[in-house]
Amino acid sequence: MRLHTISINNLKRRKARMAFLTIGLMVGIATIVTLVTLTRSMSSDIERKMDEFGANILITPQNNGLAMNYGGISLGGVTFDQREIREADLAKIKTIANHKNISAISPKVLGGVRIGTSDVLLVGVNFASELRMKQWWKVFGDTPRGDNEVLLGSDASRALNASSGESITIKDETFKVVGVLEQTGSQDDALIFVNLLKAQKILGKEGKITLAEVAALCSGCPIGDMVTQIAEKIPDARVSAIQQVVEGRLKALDQFKRFSYAMAGVVVFIGSLIVFVTMMGSVNERTTEIGVFRAIGFRKSHIMRIILLEAALVSLLAGFLGYAVGMGGAKLALPFMSESTNATLLVDGWIAGGSVGLALLLGLLASLYPALHASRMDPTEALRAL
Repeated sequence: MRLHTISINNLKRRKARMAFLTIGLMVGIATIVTLVTLTRSMSSDIERKMDEFGANILITPQNNGLAMNYGGISLGGVTFDQREIREADLAKIKTIANHKNISAISPKVLGGVRIGTSDVLLVGVNFASELRMKQWWKVFGDTPRGDNEVLLGSDASRALNASSGESITIKDETFKVVGVLEQTGSQDDALIFVNLLKAQKILGKEGKITLAEVAALCSGCPIGDMVTQIAEKIPDARVSAIQQVVEGRLKALDQFKRFSYAMAGVVVFIGSLIVFVTMMGSVNERTTEIGVFRAIGFRKSHIMRIILLEAALVSLLAGFLGYAVGMGGAKLALPFMSESTNATLLVDGWIAGGSVGLALLLGLLASLYPALHASRMDPTEALRAL
């Protein structure tokens, strides 16, 4: 009789115990697969959102300034040698080595204007890129499409006493208010947004911009290198990374992964204990059987191979079932765990292979001591139980 036949027959005779072992290990593997798949899917969704939400690189004009103070009292500062950024220079950003990491570029031109009795800040933007970068904006009304349409921040709307559908006059030109921003709690609340080309004309800054925001964040993106590359392409501009945004977003992703790995470690430990206890119980129950095998000439290595082969067969089955159950659980849980309605479940062959390999490794390692214990049984003592 071959060793693998003995192992299979043993599994068939002890169906309840082996089913318990399979289910226990399967639950462990399924939990790991669910956690890892959920974490990777959610991380991918977060990365996609971060690529589209907000700026983390700021491009401003290069200037020389002098801060003035007297007797410890700040008297403001003087800026001289003010340089302008040409709008055409922004095209050079798309030629940097890491241009594929850039999600959006939003140029802006700013200038103060007087409307009635109020002094307000006019901002010219490219609404397509601005709305892509600031997807948290909620607009009451519509977004500007024509040159003579404006979008008001909530504070600007109150200051000018103008709402959606009304008109305001800027430098003898009439503009229709097509929308008002919901309160954002940022500087956007006090601004008036106009088409970029129209604002440049009103402010006398044709072809020039005041600043540009760049959204370029993904997991592992070299933000520092990108800042250097942009600075080389636009030497008349000061390029800086908003470090707290970068670090905060990457830290959020790291926390997701750490939680997943910590939970996976706990589940691995519990799964190993289940296998160990079950296999030890099985060995103790089979004392007589093992004694007979030893008495008829089975070597210690044969006994170990029988026990380990049983563990390997159960572990492989648990690995395949655990992967299938884990992916099913991840698919059901993803819509509830992710804020995005279109989050996609990542299917990775490495996870499939890793789950089966991990189940096999856990099963063999946890069964190693029971197998050694079985092989060291004294056949004389075992046969006395007959």
